[in-house]
Amino acid sequence: MDSEKEDRVEREKVGSVRTQNLTMMADVIKTMSDEKSLLIFNTIYLAGGDESETIRDGLKLTRKQYYSRISRLQKTGLVKRQKGRYFLTAFGKVIYDSQRLLGTAIKNYWKLRAIDSLWFDENEVPKEERKKIINELLGNQQLKDILLK
Repeated sequence: MDSEKEDRVEREKVGSVRTQNLTMMADVIKTMSDEKSLLIFNTIYLAGGDESETIRDGLKLTRKQYYSRISRLQKTGLVKRQKGRYFLTAFGKVIYDSQRLLGTAIKNYWKLRAIDSLWFDENEVPKEERKKIINELLGNQQLKDILLK
């Protein structure tokens, strides 16, 4: 009986962690889906720690627009403030890199659509032939790796 109870408690913990992870993912996506937040996020990465005023003025945002978005970026764990300057957290750097991959996928959208149009079922085209087509069409290694998994 104790074993069943322990199993149930463990399943509830795992379910709770999954729910927390999904909630966090939704929060990050929601934050990054706002164009101004995305612009601030990218500027912080590229500027490497400029002061708030410099970023805000450079993006031509009102104080309210800037601070409400920077607050969301901090709450989602993407940005941290240190000595009056903003930087991406380690988590933020990973998200930045993921965003770059998404941008690359968007730039290659029509090539990816062409790959889709060549086959519906991966078993229709031999693996080596698929690999040749993907290598020929795409220049980005990350995209190739994803499609060749």
